[in-house]
Amino acid sequence: MKISSVFPRGLCQPVLFLSLATATAFSQSATTTTYDPRRTFAPLSLPDPVNAYRSSNGAPGPSYWQNAADYEIHAKLDTAARQLSATEIIHYTNNSPDTLPSLWIHMEQNIYRKDSRAHAIMGGLRRARGGAATAPAEDTSTDGFVLDSVEIESGKTKAKADYIVNDTRMQVRLAEPLKPHGGQLKIHIQYHYKIPGVWGGRNSWGMSKQGEIYDMAQWYPRMCVYDDLRGWDTLPYIGSEFYLEYGNFDYYVNVPSNMLVAGSGELVNPKEVLTKAEQDRLEQARTSDKTVYIRKPEEATDPASRPTQNGPLTWHFHMDHTRDVAWSASPVFVWDAARMNLPDGKKSLAMSFYPPESVGPDAWDKSTEYVKDTVEHFSKQWYPYPWPAAINVAGFSTGMEYPGIVFDGIPDHGSFLFWVTAHEIGHDWFPMIVGSNERRHAFMDEGFNTFIDIDESATYANGKYGPKRDSEYSAGGEPPDTILKVLDNPDAPTLMATADSYGFAVGHPVSYFKGAYGMVLLREQILGSERFDWAFRKYTRDWAYKHPSPSDFFREMQSEAGEDLGWFWRGWYLNNWKYDVAVDKIEGSTVTLSNRGQLVLPTTVEAILADGTKTRVRLPVETWLQKGSYTWTVESKTPIASVVVDPDHQLPDDDRSNNEKKAQ
Repeated sequence: MKISSVFPRGLCQPVLFLSLATATAFSQSATTTTYDPRRTFAPLSLPDPVNAYRSSNGAPGPSYWQNAADYEIHAKLDTAARQLSATEIIHYTNNSPDTLPSLWIHMEQNIYRKDSRAHAIMGGLRRARGGAATAPAEDTSTDGFVLDSVEIESGKTKAKADYIVNDTRMQVRLAEPLKPHGGQLKIHIQYHYKIPGVWGGRNSWGMSKQGEIYDMAQWYPRMCVYDDLRGWDTLPYIGSEFYLEYGNFDYYVNVPSNMLVAGSGELVNPKEVLTKAEQDRLEQARTSDKTVYIRKPEEATDPASRPTQNGPLTWHFHMDHTRDVAWSASPVFVWDAARMNLPDGKKSLAMSFYPPESVGPDAWDKSTEYVKDTVEHFSKQWYPYPWPAAINVAGFSTGMEYPGIVFDGIPDHGSFLFWVTAHEIGHDWFPMIVGSNERRHAFMDEGFNTFIDIDESATYANGKYGPKRDSEYSAGGEPPDTILKVLDNPDAPTLMATADSYGFAVGHPVSYFKGAYGMVLLREQILGSERFDWAFRKYTRDWAYKHPSPSDFFREMQSEAGEDLGWFWRGWYLNNWKYDVAVDKIEGSTVTLSNRGQLVLPTTVEAILADGTKTRVRLPVETWLQKGSYTWTVESKTPIASVVVDPDHQLPDDDRSNNEKKAQ
């Protein structure tokens, strides 16, 4: 079926709802079933408790707090040595009720060290997304972050810090503990590191046909989150993504003068780094719904397209209320942009940077249009886009997302370019705006985002690229094979498993597709679009720039939608329970059905009568509240010829061979 590959615009075709006031009757059947309603409908205690910080309705509580980290970074790109050196000031605010004797900082470039945990697990080989690494294993390592100095500034004093580095984390031990409820200090760090090649994945440099491209992410030491759930959350960087504090960023990138830089946030000094023609075109793009070239393909290697050929230039970017920033630089970038129209009359810029080889009417010429449409659609549907630009970059760190900027592939084109752009840009909502913990709960970013980008595929250009299908999905209207394999695999993780605890082959169908499919089931089968959209929008709004847990999501969805969903959270998220409803027998105008799995879902059953007419009933989950087998009596003098469960193939039925039966 097309559940995870197409987003229906509403519930399925009209059905009859089961009611004791109708001619529908229940009776226990002798059919054997292992279904136990006491397990499915048992009271559910969610993992994270309700308290003053997190309310029973799923919203932040009256005493919710969150620490903050503001950054000022001055970085220099040395293209001859393939090295980045930088000075960084982190202004950290402790809004928690706890006194902090130490601080923890992510040191994610250390993943490339030969003594890293990731190296022990994966042999140190970091593969770029979208392509295999070609460098030999002995070349796929660096020294990680090399710290030149670490100092703590508190009040009017600044002193050398007492710190230890452990794998991809650094602990700074404070001479004077940081006070609660607003205590502040500054951390000064000077560092440098060797930039990985294409094998670096999320941080890399590589050669396009006409020049190099540097994709710079995880490029500075970043504060770990201190929250009310675990204190310091210091899961090491093994391969899964991020959990970071919010703050404001000023960052300066010094690069050779022949380079263009694409960076998260807003370019503060265009007059210093762009030609007069480029400045004028950028201003034109701010008022244009059609894509405007800032630097044209034929200008990409023209020295006249840069304001100077002497010495480096420093690009200054600023971004507020974000948990991260990233950037990319190249001497051969083509650059285009267009205005994005946001709710309440607000504007932003859609932009794309790509090498000349990516130019084409079915390729990166369309990228900015895709970005614009995606941001405008999600802003209307879920939450207004908050930042001054949304940027798509063609480089070697393909298929990766950061606030306000995403990295995709140089050869991407056609429907794939649209799909990957919509998906990566969609991450600006989950988890960049709604700051969930990706290393622990991948479904809250990948699953939620896959869910919303399905909708973008269905709406762009009247469904030109819809329905969205991923390679893992089966065709022909059947359920996704990978999801059923997950449900059938006793070794498969649940959606609640920590992201690094399972491999990509299983993790992708779990976090992306099972996560998205759960949202589709909630919207299209369980709640309906009206109740779901209201609840999910409130969840997004309540947790914008904050740190929700799965329990917060579960509570908010059921509280705002007006439905006790403990049976669904338990079956779909906390377990990999199977759904399997079967037709057992037909006797005249009665049909006996049995629930042979442990998962329950609202279920449509269709009867075709002997005269060819059809009638349907919608069985609510309460059908299985007390027992696992029921009889439906059709109100008709014409006998039933055949019956089918889930006739539209909307549900993850584990065994479709028992879904249909003909009368004997």
